[in-house]
Amino acid sequence: MADRHWVRTWFLLLALGTSPAAVGDALPMERLAVPAGFVIEVLIDDTPNARQMALGADGTLFVGTRRAGRVYAVENALTEPAKARVIADDLRMPSGVAVHDGNLYVGAVNRVLRFSAIEAWLAAHADGQPKAEIITDALPTDGHHGWKYLKFSPSGTLHVPVGAPCNICLSKDPRYASLLTLDLASGSTELYAEGIRNTVGFDWHPETGDLWFTDNGRDMLGDDVPPEEVNVAPRAGLHFGYPFEHAGTIADPEFGKQRVRTLGERALEKPKVKIQAHSAALGIDFYDGAAFPEDYRHALFIAEHGSWNRSSKVGYRISVVLDPNGAATYRPFIEGWLDDEENWGRPNDVLVTPAGNLLISDDQAGAIYRVRYVGDRRAVAALSN
Repeated sequence: MADRHWVRTWFLLLALGTSPAAVGDALPMERLAVPAGFVIEVLIDDTPNARQMALGADGTLFVGTRRAGRVYAVENALTEPAKARVIADDLRMPSGVAVHDGNLYVGAVNRVLRFSAIEAWLAAHADGQPKAEIITDALPTDGHHGWKYLKFSPSGTLHVPVGAPCNICLSKDPRYASLLTLDLASGSTELYAEGIRNTVGFDWHPETGDLWFTDNGRDMLGDDVPPEEVNVAPRAGLHFGYPFEHAGTIADPEFGKQRVRTLGERALEKPKVKIQAHSAALGIDFYDGAAFPEDYRHALFIAEHGSWNRSSKVGYRISVVLDPNGAATYRPFIEGWLDDEENWGRPNDVLVTPAGNLLISDDQAGAIYRVRYVGDRRAVAALSN
């Protein structure tokens, strides 16, 4: 994996003006370094502000956004040519999307919406937007860490995070800085895990069924403190430290002394993997496909969105945790969206397809990339020219 090569793919930017490249300029995709045997391609480039992705049974890729306020349906995402259409707009940070039993669920800050039989509706309507049913509108309304990431557990339970409404604080409402489960029939929520400052990515291990999630550490403690976290919750009811402790060992200078007074002797969970502070580890997905080499069996892919307030930038890449239940070896997988101190893309989410390819959303470039393993280096060289 240390032997890396450059793969060239060019496409035009159709974004929201957040990239340093002007609209119509070709993005420097040749700068992306991938492991030998892999290629990265552009699946579609007209999904501005693309955030979380979810795949329907008929091959439609649903994509949420944050500031754009839209939800996209990318039709023919697995067969090409892929085509995006807006199926919802004027929503407040509808970043979270999930598909379950043929229905699309969208998380928009305080609301979770359901679009029933979504792919059947798309097949019957060439344009327009489907009607949404409100599952709940009773989640906290704070915009600070209020955007959502949705996923259904293997047993069919919807999990919804509520981030801390601040950089560092202790909230009276226990739903803040937590991960909730949401009952689809009643709209009621239950606390699943606490002490989570802001998770924007989680998934269940294919073998153990344990819930793994990223958590973004607090700001204003310096360039390298505290690390970002990848945590494991094998059961409900655990506390992961915020705001009292960070990364398992760092007492918070403001709230560390309140830990015992607030929690008593309750144990705090330690992170499974620590990542460079401010990397903004967001979407994750376990590799349950068969197309990548055996080293990647059940590997955890992580989208590192990148820093915003560090003296020198970090992140802006895809990383991977190999053998997560064993040695848990963390390393870069794709780099190159950051060039010195200039970034031209920001990976946001990752998704493994039924064919075993890896999709990556980029909310800065407004694109969805596809990563394939082709194996033979001569084939790689031919594809890159």
